[in-house]
Amino acid sequence: MIRVLLVDDQPLLRSGFRALLDLEDDIQVVAEAGDGQEGLELAREHVPDVALIDIRMPVLDGIEATRRIAADPALAGVHVVILTNYGLDEYVFDALRAGAAGFLVKDIVPDDFLHAVRVAARGDALLAPSITRKLITRYVSQPLTTTRTGAGLDELTAREREAVALVAQGLSNDEIAGRMVISPMTAKTHINRAMAKLHVRDRAQLVVLAYESGLVAPRGS
Repeated sequence: MIRVLLVDDQPLLRSGFRALLDLEDDIQVVAEAGDGQEGLELAREHVPDVALIDIRMPVLDGIEATRRIAADPALAGVHVVILTNYGLDEYVFDALRAGAAGFLVKDIVPDDFLHAVRVAARGDALLAPSITRKLITRYVSQPLTTTRTGAGLDELTAREREAVALVAQGLSNDEIAGRMVISPMTAKTHINRAMAKLHVRDRAQLVVLAYESGLVAPRGS
């Protein structure tokens, strides 16, 4: 059973998301919150598999709530999915840096919404390749204000580095497998091992770290 926490300051939207989720046999909404502080407290109380968090809320916004969840060892298994009305704006990018697994625009169609919840719960890539490419474009368009290092960079094998570079280009596992002439399962293994060595929670964090650490250089730079 996938346990979900809903955090949004708009009751009508929360009700709509809950109605969709409650129809699914493998998903259970364990709690709802109307602001980020309440959401953080409920995350600590229930430790859900997935926390769907609105990015703009009173008391504590979605970015800070995400940052605190990501920093809490007791919540290491909670996958935060940011909800936004605005697409890939600077707030979403900040949320990904803070530790979010990905984001969903609130007008997403129901089937895609449910699929995203299940993908997030598995810990797999929530960012579709098209979204990853938008993230990269957004990253490249902004001046680099900080450069961070990733613990474990030197531990990556050549194949793991190659796989990370392809993830950072927005390729799916199947596309990476084709480029590297390996099976999709082997591609996924390379990526998972790289994430473990780099101490990142998911694919979104891997993409951000790849660029911010200099492991991968934006094309055209």
